[in-house]
Amino acid sequence: MCYNVTDYNVQEDVKTMMFPRYAAYGAIHALLAVALGAFAAHGLEDKLSADYLAVFETGVRYQMYHAIGLFLLSLLAGKLNEPRRLLLAGRLMHAGIILFSGSLYVLSLTGFSKLGIITPIGGVAFIAAWALTAAAAWGSQKRNSA
Repeated sequence: MCYNVTDYNVQEDVKTMMFPRYAAYGAIHALLAVALGAFAAHGLEDKLSADYLAVFETGVRYQMYHAIGLFLLSLLAGKLNEPRRLLLAGRLMHAGIILFSGSLYVLSLTGFSKLGIITPIGGVAFIAAWALTAAAAWGSQKRNSA
């Protein structure tokens, strides 16, 4: 389904349809972060070097941070009148989890260091997502005070 978020009615559809999905995506990413963290703690500690185990744990930590971020976006959607920015922020967080954390998981499990090229792209996606979230909050505040 494709939405044109410039149309007011579609903005309401985006709020009611997309943002509950972000709560679900956040829950799935959090579930996976807990499962992967447990897997690392109990199944990988004897199989990976300390450095690679730390890399794996960094992926888990950032996955959990941004799973919580997706929950926050789903809550903010009802409070802020900035669906375009929040929608893009959610997409960037989701992509960042896959690119950043995913590349760290693959790197630590396989030692394939060429994935180091992908990891910063995920980090930039995280940074952009938080910047858009801040811009949405700021923009909504400016609209409400005007």
